[in-house]
Amino acid sequence: MKKARYAAQDEAAAAIELSGWELRTYRCDRCGRFHLTSRTKGKRVPRPAAPAIDTT
Repeated sequence: MKKARYAAQDEAAAAIELSGWELRTYRCDRCGRFHLTSRTKGKRVPRPAAPAIDTT
């Protein structure tokens, strides 16, 4: 079974929302398209943005 390929990252992100699973996208170094994965080992996962500090 081949992995689903998405031409754009936003298409892959829409598929994640429909799946109900905790997944992330990555660009394939073989086909150049985006795939979905649940693996995080050895991958950089973006950190959540820090809350803005109110200085007033």
